[in-house]
Amino acid sequence: MQNVTPMLARKDERTPEEPRSSLPGGIIGFLSYWCALAIPFLLYGSNTLFFFLYTWPFFLALLPVSVLIGIVLSMALRGNLLWTTPATALVVVCLFWLLFSFLSGW
Repeated sequence: MQNVTPMLARKDERTPEEPRSSLPGGIIGFLSYWCALAIPFLLYGSNTLFFFLYTWPFFLALLPVSVLIGIVLSMALRGNLLWTTPATALVVVCLFWLLFSFLSGW
């Protein structure tokens, strides 16, 4: 007879602190990008459209960066959406505004 200790079978092997998905972080990053894109239109009006006409590839390149920032912050903050949302929005808006001011020469 073997010396075997019975183990309880667990249904879920993950720890409760581990986030289940990175999708909420990606969605927050995507929405933060569109909010950051709207800020220059609110500040400078329709003239911003002519500025974006020539510089759209730079701002389009920020879209996947924003989604990745949302995912990384969501994972770093363990899926806590209360802290992930403002942190992602702040980082994305600052990054967007940095690019906007660099390209406009201000």
